[in-house]
Amino acid sequence: MTKKIQINDTTLRDGEQAAGVAFTLEEKVAIAVLMDEIGIQELEVGIPAMGNSEAEAISTITKLGLRTKLLGWNRAVRSDIEASIACGLKRVHISIPVSEIQIKAKFKSNYQLVLDRLKDAISFAVDRDLFVTVGGEDSSRADESFLLDIASFAEQWGAKRFRFCDTVGILDPNTTAAKVGKLVKNLAIAIEMHTHNDFGLATANALAGIMAGATSVNTTVNGLGERAGNAALEEVIMALKRIYNLNLGINTQRLKELSEYVAVASGCHVPPWKAIVGKNAFAHESGIHAHGILQNPSTYEPFDPQEVGVERSLVVGKHSGRHLLINLLQEHGIDLSKEESGSVLDSVRQLSVEVKRNLTSEELLHLVSQRSTVHGIG
Repeated sequence: MTKKIQINDTTLRDGEQAAGVAFTLEEKVAIAVLMDEIGIQELEVGIPAMGNSEAEAISTITKLGLRTKLLGWNRAVRSDIEASIACGLKRVHISIPVSEIQIKAKFKSNYQLVLDRLKDAISFAVDRDLFVTVGGEDSSRADESFLLDIASFAEQWGAKRFRFCDTVGILDPNTTAAKVGKLVKNLAIAIEMHTHNDFGLATANALAGIMAGATSVNTTVNGLGERAGNAALEEVIMALKRIYNLNLGINTQRLKELSEYVAVASGCHVPPWKAIVGKNAFAHESGIHAHGILQNPSTYEPFDPQEVGVERSLVVGKHSGRHLLINLLQEHGIDLSKEESGSVLDSVRQLSVEVKRNLTSEELLHLVSQRSTVHGIG
């Protein structure tokens, strides 16, 4: 891959559209600043036409002098674009429905009206020296000939990028690559991926689109977004870096910090099994796995957790083995014989089942203390 790939993160727009999520002005600013600091190349900062606090937050961000490029989301209407200009934005994204089901619902099946609206909006923006990108809403369900037509017209009218949207997350990587590949082959402007996670394939589909030639990709922190969410920022970045050896120049050591901040601001906790930044992503309890990690971390880890700002954790629980138990106790200055460690391990497994989780260090030491009192361990 020779083309440069950029992240266009939409946590502040599509991420905030997740049901029940509402960032304050201060939170929006903090998220934008943090992403700018770690090197995210472009941010979709919100919907200016919403006005009020949304417009205030966008205006505040535009005045910060960030290095990252700032983009506002708009419908294909002049008033939306005027709202973006009023917020100080120089880049606008214009969204238009392209599938039959969407056009029927929003334009009463008038395909010509879709084209007329898009042409007017693009021309209006271009005449005001704005950088214009166009998004095909529901591209994955659109007639492929019409999709190519509308993308080609967008290019002809002055758009610099076309966003392929898998709006309801129905694609698989093979189909994504085929559909996106056709656009890449026939257009001179950049193609951007926008994928949803309704079938758990958002990140995979985003990567498939990139492999097919797309050069920009929408993400959200923690995969936050409508319904099942979007392609997760941390997953896309690390997959590109580690699987495809493509370093985007982003400070990945701060991904955990960013994840934690967005989790708190959104009120949406990160599941422990969440890839890259979840609590369990680099936690080891299983005896076989923990033994391997103690010998060589690469046996059961795809990369060093410090690369994303995470600390490796070795925990004792139902599935732990003797090697891990002995190692953890030695860190506390406790040496047990083979017989003693076996007895403690039995107690660890029993208590773990009772409390239905792994044990804390305090609980482990208390167990050892109890058994030493009863059985003379230590």
